[in-house]
Parts: sequence; C-alpha cells; structure tokens
Amino acid sequence: MTLSAEDFVLHEAELIDDRRWDDWLALFAPDGRYWIPLQGAAQADADSHNALALEDRMLLELRVKRLHSPRAHSQHPASRCQHVLQTARRLAALPGDGGIVRLRTAFVYIEVRGPQQVLLAGHCVHTLVPGGPLGWLIREKRVNLLDADQPLPAIQLFV
Repeated sequence: MTLSAEDFVLHEAELIDDRRWDDWLALFAPDGRYWIPLQGAAQADADSHNALALEDRMLLELRVKRLHSPRAHSQHPASRCQHVLQTARRLAALPGDGGIVRLRTAFVYIEVRGPQQVLLAGHCVHTLVPGGPLGWLIREKRVNLLDADQPLPAIQLFV
C-alpha cells in the first residue's frame, strides 16, 4: 500500500497516538533522525545550538525499548497522547532532489500521564524519501515548538 506524502504524515501521528512504537520506528530511514530545536523554527541547523531532542535511529530505538519496558518508572501510569494536525503543506522542492518531499504540518499535541497534562503547539517539517512499504521513509522529523524557548515539562512520548 502506497500512501501520499500527506497521508503518510497523518499515519505517522496515528501510530504514536495508538502507542504502536515499533510500527512508528519502522517509518524512519536508516539515516533518519528526530529533532526538536531549542530555538524552534528560528534555528537554522542542528549543529549551531543545543536541541531539546536530537535522536538518530539508534537513540530512537533505545527510547522505544524503554517505552516497552515494564521497568520504565516514568511510564507508571503510562503516558497517552493525541495529535491534532492541520493539513500538511508541501514545501518547495529543490532541483535534483531525487524524489525527496518536505512537508510542513501545524499541530496541537496533548500528552497525559495520570493527572498531568502537557499541551504543546507548533509545526513539524517532515523530510521524506521514497521507500518502505508505505512509499515513504522519514529522513528527518523536525518539531518546531511554538514555545521552545520557554521552560518545558518532560515530554515522554513523541510530538
């Protein structure tokens, strides 16, 4: 089954909301990464500043393993989340990009653990490359939080 790039982004959020971590992780390319810049959308690259999260495939695998573990103290009770997404918008393609697609998707993200609730807003930029059983793989998921420069609570899952 091949999905449009826009439907792929929706599917990715649904996998997180449904706690289907292994299926979510399988969406990442071998060189894929998950990045939450400390300066939000203003940050040009991952090397110029610290990040709230900068995880390559190996670190994502470790996080997923922790979420599966019954010994993960931070998951008693288990965190749950819900993404509310606007329609993904394709960003301009670069000449000779080899089929790479970049999409911008505004979101509201709610994460709940027991009585604690975290509400975040911002936009994601997905860089997708052709491949995988759904037609796409994530080379980079950049999460630009609206209030990235403010003190934030611990985010247990994946925005």
